Amino acid sequence: MSEPTDDAPPLRHIARALVFDPADRLLLIAYESVRLIDPTRPEDRSFWFMPGGGLETGETHEQACRRELEEEIGVADAPIGPLVATCDGPFHLFRKPRDARERYFLVRLPSDRIDTVRLAETEDNPVLGTRWWSLSDLEATEERIEPAGLAALVRRILAGDIPAVPVTLSWRDA
Repeated sequence: MSEPTDDAPPLRHIARALVFDPADRLLLIAYESVRLIDPTRPEDRSFWFMPGGGLETGETHEQACRRELEEEIGVADAPIGPLVATCDGPFHLFRKPRDARERYFLVRLPSDRIDTVRLAETEDNPVLGTRWWSLSDLEATEERIEPAGLAALVRRILAGDIPAVPVTLSWRDA
């Protein structure tokens, strides 16, 4: 195992949720990136991401996922389903670059009511908003959604094919 260099981003273990409402829409959060994402579109610095965040000392991924959902969308005691995907590697769109070890859990909510009042206070980048995305919206959008492969995973889940082994996703710039 190689030692990190001084300019390498810190390793961060993260739990995220694929949060679905009763209409099978996926909740995503829009962030403003600190770097230019697409040089041909300098006005476009935003990207969409799933709720979640870093593990605190002693937390499991499931515990962190539940805590983050309460902090970010106001849903306490969310039913954390199976681990359906992973995404590992350097990620440079937030203010603090990170070498992420992300774990994604399936979460189904009984309604689409969420409370994002505290969301902007808990992230290291400006939050631009939230949105419930249908599968057709995910597949048709030209907006940046991270990680790559999310729409295909959502299609699979909505078809009732819950991965027995987590799917490996990747960052678009990896």
